[in-house]
Amino acid sequence: MAVFNLRDYDDHEQVVFCNDAESGLKAVISIHSTALGPAVGGCRMWEYNSDEGALIDALRLSRGMSYKNAMAGLKMGGGKSVIIGNSKTMKSEALFKAFGRFIENLNGQYISAEDVGINPEDMAIMNKETQYVVGLEGKSGDPSPLTAYGVYRGMKAAVKHKMGRDNLQGLKIAVQGLGHVGYYLCEHLNKEGAQLVVTDINKESIDRVVNDFNATPVDKDDIYAQDVDIYAPCALGASINDATIPQLKCSIVAGAANNQLAEDRHGEILKQKGILYTPDYVINAGGIINVSFENQPGGYNKQDSLNKVDEIYATLLEIFAAAELEQKTTNVVADQMARQRIAQGKS
Repeated sequence: MAVFNLRDYDDHEQVVFCNDAESGLKAVISIHSTALGPAVGGCRMWEYNSDEGALIDALRLSRGMSYKNAMAGLKMGGGKSVIIGNSKTMKSEALFKAFGRFIENLNGQYISAEDVGINPEDMAIMNKETQYVVGLEGKSGDPSPLTAYGVYRGMKAAVKHKMGRDNLQGLKIAVQGLGHVGYYLCEHLNKEGAQLVVTDINKESIDRVVNDFNATPVDKDDIYAQDVDIYAPCALGASINDATIPQLKCSIVAGAANNQLAEDRHGEILKQKGILYTPDYVINAGGIINVSFENQPGGYNKQDSLNKVDEIYATLLEIFAAAELEQKTTNVVADQMARQRIAQGKS
């Protein structure tokens, strides 16, 4: 496999392949850019079908973190790590300690946080071997509530631009993925009077949201075709693809998932269908904004973090306006703005 020729390599600064036979650790640390500061991004644990799949995921996610941190106005670059394995059966203290040592060996070029399959307890074990972790209990803690809040604010920006409305009252919203972020998002939407249609691969997660927020459950394959105002992908990426786009009946796509577009060209297809796409790494930046406040002078302050997350609203309105003016897709405009900020950091 020619790593440097992969489309997703995209001028990454560094890729580290981690292998520890004793603990069974196999992982990839991908550093896309340190132009604006140390590369910061979560660690994901997932049972990939292939090592190549894990690498491509790490590359795409780390580039997304560069763009996310740049568009959020943070003095941080972009990185991501993936641990290959089943998070329900393969976790051990030895594995996370080994991974912590790999992070420590990078001397602060990469700082890790939580992502899919990783919890605060796992991060605490890594922290025994490395200082370069954020999102720990007792500091900023679980980033999910702030990620959900940012998505909620971003949704309101999309509704303002597309519909000229200042609230979500009565709107129908389909939420795909009801993990921590999806649940908290549903809580915000329910409070504002939105009608929820939901799905997840976990029945317990569906039941909880149905009971707590009077949501309507649907099969995981039926979520795309729901007659709703907003489709909110909050699970894994690439749910906007050649198979799902023809099914969409929404006017806005706005959710928490990373890499929602299977390919960049799908942004153009959404535009042609009259669907407003809310760039994923802009709308879902609440979590990384939150952990960025851990090391502020005087310590972590939640209100300061919330105030920064609120800026997602204005950033998205700026992207929507520019896309309309330049007759470009929102994902292309967001990428251009992010690359410009990163380039300015290098100069």
